[in-house]
Amino acid sequence: MATRALIGARSRATFRLPASRFLSIGPISRFASTLVIAEHEGGSIKAPSLSAVEAAKSLDKDNSISMLLAGSGPSLQEAAAYAASCHPSVSKVLVADSDRFMHPLAEPWARLIQLVQQRENFSHIVAASGSFGKNILPRAAALLDVSPVTDVIEISESTKFVRPIYAGNALCTVRYTGAHPCMLTIRSTSFQAQPDSTDSKAHKAPISQVDLSTFEEDTIGKSQYVKLTSQESERPDLGNARIVVTGGRGLKSAENFKMLREASRKAWCSRLVQNLLGATRAAVDAGFVPNDLQVGQTGKIVAPELYLAFGVSGAIQHLAGMRDSKVIVAVNKDADAPIFQQLLFKHPMLNWINEPHVADYGLVGDLFEVIPELLEKLPEKN
Repeated sequence: MATRALIGARSRATFRLPASRFLSIGPISRFASTLVIAEHEGGSIKAPSLSAVEAAKSLDKDNSISMLLAGSGPSLQEAAAYAASCHPSVSKVLVADSDRFMHPLAEPWARLIQLVQQRENFSHIVAASGSFGKNILPRAAALLDVSPVTDVIEISESTKFVRPIYAGNALCTVRYTGAHPCMLTIRSTSFQAQPDSTDSKAHKAPISQVDLSTFEEDTIGKSQYVKLTSQESERPDLGNARIVVTGGRGLKSAENFKMLREASRKAWCSRLVQNLLGATRAAVDAGFVPNDLQVGQTGKIVAPELYLAFGVSGAIQHLAGMRDSKVIVAVNKDADAPIFQQLLFKHPMLNWINEPHVADYGLVGDLFEVIPELLEKLPEKN
């Protein structure tokens, strides 16, 4: 098989645009106190919310972190008990127990955040930048009359943040100069939660019930929960996988995606290493795989230890969802595919700025020849 190897070492060096400034209407609190908006399911806190706690730790070394949970029934109480010991940095767990929060509708949740903020006067409010946080935080920010900073990937100071723009091709440094609370959504892949330790399991934060006697909900009738439709699967969430094997338009059919799935199971799947299949938007739109496998700007944001891309050209929108992967390996028959190239960006006030190659390792060749040969070289899993 005739192939040509391309090797590139990606640099994490980026450039900063001039800092954006928000309207200044008051100072941030001198001492940091942060409220983390937590999402829970089945009596456990979801991983992105734990990443939000990690992000809150970066705001201030003496930061007091509270976690807010809302819902009803035994599942909420189990989640509260889990939250109290899930992270040593959590100093308090606030629980709002009411049927009004059984479903994550933006209107009642935003009113709840406003109520808690008026009582506790937090300097920061943080949520993960997923569908849950993106749905709730902007409305809560409007009620509190502040401007949120979204999709933060790095926290330099308590009021200085870095966020991607232009589909991740540029990083913008933002300094918040508005009134408190400073409200953030953070990209969970940039703030990986640390595994539970003995100290965290011994830690128990106090749990307090939120007094809802003065809770005013003037949004009844504006939105209504109808139903939740989801595909049942034994696969873990794509965002938590340590290895992601992605196929693009180059696989040409759903049958060939089955080949890629079998290849990934044989080579890397084990109880110790979670390996999941991903896809580009072009493959999803073509009907090769369901849309819950989509990686990219309009799909899942992933940052696995190893990202394997077969038949992926490397469109900007796809790179925005996987460029933080630790090691990227690409196989494509087009030597000029963007995934093999240097990243270029042009700004009216700047010259061309280059980054090294997107892929750490690249192989130019026909994936229908590469995959069978790869499987021959790899041993069967134990």
